[in-house]
Amino acid sequence: MSEGVFNEMFGPDGEVRGAYRAYAEWLRVTPADRLSLQHRRADALFRRLGVTFAVHGDDDGVERLIPFDVVPRILDADEWEVVAAGACQRVRALNAFLGDVYHEQEILKSGRVPASLVLNNPAFRPEALGLDVPRGVFIHVAGIDVVRVSDGEWYVLEDNARVPSGVSYMLENRETMMRLFPELFAAHPIAPVNHYPEVLLRTLKAAAPAGVSAPTLVVLTPGHFNSAYFEHAFLAREMGVELVEGQDLVVDDNRVFMRTTDGLKRVDVIYRRIDDDFLDPLAFDAGSYLGVPGLLSVIRNGRVTLANSIGTGIADDKAIYPYVPAMIEFYLGEKPILNNVPTYSLRNPDDRGYVIDHLEELVVKEVDGAGGYGMLVGPASTDAERETFKQRILADPDKFIAQPTLCLSACPTLIDGEIAPRHVDLRPYVLAGETTTVVPGGLTRVALKDGSLVVNSSQGGGTKDTWVLEA
Repeated sequence: MSEGVFNEMFGPDGEVRGAYRAYAEWLRVTPADRLSLQHRRADALFRRLGVTFAVHGDDDGVERLIPFDVVPRILDADEWEVVAAGACQRVRALNAFLGDVYHEQEILKSGRVPASLVLNNPAFRPEALGLDVPRGVFIHVAGIDVVRVSDGEWYVLEDNARVPSGVSYMLENRETMMRLFPELFAAHPIAPVNHYPEVLLRTLKAAAPAGVSAPTLVVLTPGHFNSAYFEHAFLAREMGVELVEGQDLVVDDNRVFMRTTDGLKRVDVIYRRIDDDFLDPLAFDAGSYLGVPGLLSVIRNGRVTLANSIGTGIADDKAIYPYVPAMIEFYLGEKPILNNVPTYSLRNPDDRGYVIDHLEELVVKEVDGAGGYGMLVGPASTDAERETFKQRILADPDKFIAQPTLCLSACPTLIDGEIAPRHVDLRPYVLAGETTTVVPGGLTRVALKDGSLVVNSSQGGGTKDTWVLEA
């Protein structure tokens, strides 16, 4: 681990930081092999529960176990307050942005966001123009990826506003830690996260079409071959609603119905885990077998609510990301609580020239990339990889952005039986319904390889429980 990295447990002088003091004392008196033993037990629990994921592009199709670290990440109440307030602020602004760009487009007329960047963007959905959604909420569930670089200094890496995943791992991580280390929960005032499914259910019910007092909800999944299918099934079970595939739904008389053994049952809210392109073969990809023919018409007529709405992709497109601070000021009249990472837009010739000359220093991302794919981490790249990316940028510069390589904070992590620092990020889950709120904690992802900044599970990263200590 390089010098200058902010260590979340230890200060520069080696003193244990406040949030970790009780945990550090517990570590001091705990036999060294107990953590390793509990790590093996955690793996066994995850395997039995089926807490797995599939890797994109993996030809063998084998489900992999999520690497889980038994050393928690701990934040005190003041640290969490900044993250929570900043994440909720961004989601309020992004919802206002979506309501605007699909209606009056005032922010585009003002020039605060370039109109061409929005209207010519593949993530912008003309099908959502004029779409009225209950409470003006387009994004009901958001994952805001943040990193810490120093004491009190947080940056947002990206906003996930389409179908953010990972919340089931947050919940299973907590459940596993409570089983393995009950004494730690007795000694720490840890804010709970297990009520997330209840808050999600309440959020989705608040999204029901006007006049529906007892809405029927479903979770729409692409099926068991999807990499996040465990999560789809988990959330449906926890909320007590049906998990359905496109073939289980049918449009009739301008409404959506679910096929049941007792006949058709009307559906009012669909928590979809399918991308826009596959939702309705009559409106989007005609070859899709995952969606529901005629669904878009019912959505536009206000007879069913989709969470998240169609068209939300323009809010988390990486080319739009640099303008979120301007949205916060434009719509909310507030200063951003969380920092944006300085970003180079490669459609701009000056930015493009600088990035090509400094690829070894920067992180380059595809604007529609996810999961750590389609990304160049300059300091860890080879000459050949940089040359390949250079040619890709020159061929299609609008497809990329670039950012400085941030020095992500490090947390203590169990590696081969020893505790060592590893880089982490954090994804709080923001829910927008009657109010905009966030469950304390979120998902901490950890880069298990020494020095690596890539925390995605698909790229070899793992997860750990995130503790927020109540004031």
